[in-house]
Amino acid sequence: MDLGTRIAVVGAGLGGLTLAGLLQEQGFTVTLYEQSDAFSRIGAGIILSANPVKVLQRLGLEAGLVARGIKPDAYVSRQWDSGETLYEILFDEASEERYGAPYLNVHRADLHDVLQQPLQPGTLRFAHQLEGIEDRGETLLLRFANGATAEADIVIGADGIRSRVRETILGSEEPRYTGRIAPRAVFPSAQMDRLAIRDCTKWWGPDRHILTYYMTKRRDEVYVMGATPAPGWDVEQGVVEGSRDDFLETFGHFHADLVSVIEKASNVTIWPICDRPRNDRWSDRRIALLGDACHAMRPYMAAGGAMAIEDAAILTRCIARYGDPKSAFGAYEATRIQRVGEVQRISIENSWMHGPTDVDWFFCYDPCTAELADPATARPA
Repeated sequence: MDLGTRIAVVGAGLGGLTLAGLLQEQGFTVTLYEQSDAFSRIGAGIILSANPVKVLQRLGLEAGLVARGIKPDAYVSRQWDSGETLYEILFDEASEERYGAPYLNVHRADLHDVLQQPLQPGTLRFAHQLEGIEDRGETLLLRFANGATAEADIVIGADGIRSRVRETILGSEEPRYTGRIAPRAVFPSAQMDRLAIRDCTKWWGPDRHILTYYMTKRRDEVYVMGATPAPGWDVEQGVVEGSRDDFLETFGHFHADLVSVIEKASNVTIWPICDRPRNDRWSDRRIALLGDACHAMRPYMAAGGAMAIEDAAILTRCIARYGDPKSAFGAYEATRIQRVGEVQRISIENSWMHGPTDVDWFFCYDPCTAELADPATARPA
């Protein structure tokens, strides 16, 4: 597309921030709209495998990420009761060379800070909650809850599982509650009284699991997140405050190594685990979706953020290569849907790295160089 194409990105999460940075690197005019008033240190940890880190390398952000997060020594899967190691994958210089980038744990807020660095001044507009998009033929008019309007040539919806941009394409539909909740906590490791844990461990139980990992190279901050059955949940309610006692009741029958960590947890919250049924319609005319807006998935593969960042890289390349939105979005969908569909399947199955696993197809993938599909192979309009 012409470099004069005005691109509006709605949603300043991982995918939106990455997309804006990559598009500006290509010379496009980009405005990024975010509904919150400002970023704050909320949320929790995130795992970035080598595949999305390769995208952030292109933006010159690897050093900043490594400084804020941690390169874990390994990912370890352990049996819930015996503590037996089911699988261990080491992350060292050899693996980094094999996969093309490091494997990182980081606090989501720190990642947000780093992702803003490449943006040109004035790119990010806070307090802009999208209310609707009006198609004016050759242009699109965005209307926001604060009364502002903006005109763009194309709009990219990176606004999460409750995407308003998605509604423009697919209509209104509530996210799907999966019947599971995620109790989680972030707390200083000093609270563990010198208790030693591995950098990243997943404990596998019969009907629930839990993940513990450090988020900084100083190993001074711990993230703990579980997933456990819960028959009902008011999806509109969103996150609620939890307690250490409830957390212990949920996982108190697990191995003592894990229980010792949960006993030190503070600031416990409980989140509903939601996704959406697969839908391969990601675009319509001058509007496209990325990340959770088009393929919200369960967090059991720790791949939601990775897929959004990969989307951003592929979509940027398609926009830069093709002269019209239909071809660009068609190539984007045809390139991404099969890979993302496989990640969605594995995430639902919750089998990733439970035992010996072929990880090369996932970690070695480079969205900055992967072959782009022919837009003619995209779904029919």
